[in-house]
Amino acid sequence: MSYAFLRTAAAAGLVLVLAACGGEATESATGGDAASGSTIKVGLLHSLSGTMAISEVTVRDAELLAIEEINAAGGVLGKKLEPVVEDGASDWPTFAEKANKLISQDKVATVFGGWTSASRKAMLPVFERHKALLWYPVQYEGLESSPYIFYTGATTNQQIIPGLDYLKEQGKTKIFLVGSDYVFPRTANKIIKAYAAANGMTVLGEEYTPLGHTEYSTLTNKVVQAKPDAVFNTLNGDSNVAFFKQLKSAGVTAESMPVLSVSVAEEEVTGIGIDNIVGHPVAWNYYQTTENAANSKFVAAFKAKYGAAKVTSDPMEAGYNAVYLWAEAAKKAGTVEVEAVKKASGGIALERPEGLVTIDGETQHMYKTARIGIIQPDGLIKEVWNSGEPIKPDPYLKTYPWAGSLAS
Repeated sequence: MSYAFLRTAAAAGLVLVLAACGGEATESATGGDAASGSTIKVGLLHSLSGTMAISEVTVRDAELLAIEEINAAGGVLGKKLEPVVEDGASDWPTFAEKANKLISQDKVATVFGGWTSASRKAMLPVFERHKALLWYPVQYEGLESSPYIFYTGATTNQQIIPGLDYLKEQGKTKIFLVGSDYVFPRTANKIIKAYAAANGMTVLGEEYTPLGHTEYSTLTNKVVQAKPDAVFNTLNGDSNVAFFKQLKSAGVTAESMPVLSVSVAEEEVTGIGIDNIVGHPVAWNYYQTTENAANSKFVAAFKAKYGAAKVTSDPMEAGYNAVYLWAEAAKKAGTVEVEAVKKASGGIALERPEGLVTIDGETQHMYKTARIGIIQPDGLIKEVWNSGEPIKPDPYLKTYPWAGSLAS
């Protein structure tokens, strides 16, 4: 599946939406219809089927938990939240089509959804045309901002760059890049190569496979033959299961060749198999083991609702946070009307399971603490480094001289 194909697929999703709207732009979504009854409708749009379901189902579950908790505490503006759940089916045009349905037919006040950058980019023109709000919960490649998207996961300077700094400090200067063939990995690796050139690191190889790919013997042989100090992994979805199994079969261990992942969290570790990935590093902003009172309460509530064996992870925590952040902005605004919520959001700060999270009103990204962790034999992740305080979001990497040409 080529990058060009995915861009075309995202565009196809927009065509479907335009056709559904009679080919014309619709009136802006104000949130008024969503709050006109006894409840406030909110949309949840994630892949509940297909290759990305391994990651996205649990984000949906965390958002439902947040809605349940908010309703138990009295709701928003005196009304209970009513979730309208849709399946993006790991298909970018479907995400655009379902986003249009939630806004135009269901009249939701806001949408929480997406995982891949391809899904987000397919939805972006839908939300901008309708002037509706999307809360996107997953770390991404940066180099983007939209007045109608709030980004509650990390941007590049809060995850990828700290991950590279960690590898550099560990003396890992020769790296191999492995990723899925779509927007996030390709843009992330463009940034990684610029970082490497400015920081005395060498990129020995760069390989991409389609989402859902399962045959990695040829790729793992290339990695082994290149003899990198470390691999930077931007594979997404269930491809990670096959990749780590076949990497282990090729004799690679975390000690001989650490694989730093930015899309593998506790939920994915379970699917991959702990024995296949134990000891490898990951870069995130939250782990189930993060120590604070808010996280202890969150983990206990999630397990009580979904089962003691369930784990929590960064993207689901960011989705959980998104519901609370939107609710706080709506309460501050005194309405769920989109422009009022946007205006009220800047500077809102909440203690969340990951620690203090603050909305940056200029970029609609979050201040977030960066964390590096190592996957443990019990499948959980032990934090070995953090940034000490929340990092101001810099989606266009304006504060990095070596990144000057990336946004062009």
